[in-house]
Amino acid sequence: MKANPKHKRSRSSECLQKKKKKKCLLFFILYLQLYFVLHFFRPAMLKLSSLQTFTVKAARMLQTLLVAFLWMLLRPISALVPASLGFISMTVLLTAVNGCDGSLLLDNSATIVSEKEAIPNNNSLRGFDVVDRMKAALESVCPGVVSCADILTIASERSVFLSGGPEWEVPLGRRDSLLSGGLDIVMPAFFDPLDELKRKFVLVGLNNNTDLVALSGAHTFGRAQCFTFIDRLYDFNGTGESDRTLDATFARTLRRLCPIPTDGNTTVFTILTNLNQNTTDAFDNRYFTNLQSNRGLLLSDQELFSTPGADTIEIVNNFASNQTAFFESFVVSMIRMGNLRPLTGNEGEIRLNCRVVNAPPPATITRSSSNEVNFVSSI
Repeated sequence: MKANPKHKRSRSSECLQKKKKKKCLLFFILYLQLYFVLHFFRPAMLKLSSLQTFTVKAARMLQTLLVAFLWMLLRPISALVPASLGFISMTVLLTAVNGCDGSLLLDNSATIVSEKEAIPNNNSLRGFDVVDRMKAALESVCPGVVSCADILTIASERSVFLSGGPEWEVPLGRRDSLLSGGLDIVMPAFFDPLDELKRKFVLVGLNNNTDLVALSGAHTFGRAQCFTFIDRLYDFNGTGESDRTLDATFARTLRRLCPIPTDGNTTVFTILTNLNQNTTDAFDNRYFTNLQSNRGLLLSDQELFSTPGADTIEIVNNFASNQTAFFESFVVSMIRMGNLRPLTGNEGEIRLNCRVVNAPPPATITRSSSNEVNFVSSI
């Protein structure tokens, strides 16, 4: 006896409706939790906002609020992926320029030349609007307490975790810079050879082997524009052919995506593709198996595996075969990077709006010369 197609469609529709109701209920419960945190703890948080530094209890309370709000903003996968990569990229950039101080979040003004418009960042970074919304939510209940630098550091950790990656304790207590690094920032570039990548990592206080490979693993998800890899597809280094460290089949796929511009049409340069063509929206170790197959999209990525005799090859192989080892090293490197040259104590300020400083910057900013950091709590 054949099943009635109409009956099948009806049951399928009922299942979809039930799933939709369950999802809505979960979001409603989370909304109620956030509502109670905002309103029942508001008096205590307002009182704490007058203190010069966090207490451990206050820091944990604020972490709970921020994490809940971030979950609400990023849980839909369409918002999660670009913002996740944006948070990690912003954290790397912030640290590489002046330390983890929120300088990248500043917009242009009469006294600020924004880092957002520097060549490595322009039309590339994502997630600024999500940072704005988190900051606004916190300022409404706890003004002048949580820095933009801390918000970004927590957002990086949570977005990695929500994408299937590891979680880690995030030390808090950073303050925001009064200055921007401007347009002349020195960052690892997509065309850098391995020696240059190593030099730039050491320059900011990171090591040139495990830190370099582990943090590069953030390219396991996210997107890149054609201009960042098109040179590998045509007449690479004047050879008349594509980069020999790029898999031939993969190169053909990329040439269809990024043809040679004709008649001055440069829009092809802004076409986006996934950094990881396999598990595109997940934080995992496929980035490293791609390198082993010569399917690293950016030259700077493939250099980690294809540079003859490099000490990074063994690390790539280890991470490719052992995702836990990658996750553990990534956590260590992210914490180390987040702790480089932070502003603490009375240095800098707590911005009320992440895009602008509260007051005109002074002639100089004094940074802590000690390796000890006055963080007070962690997630």
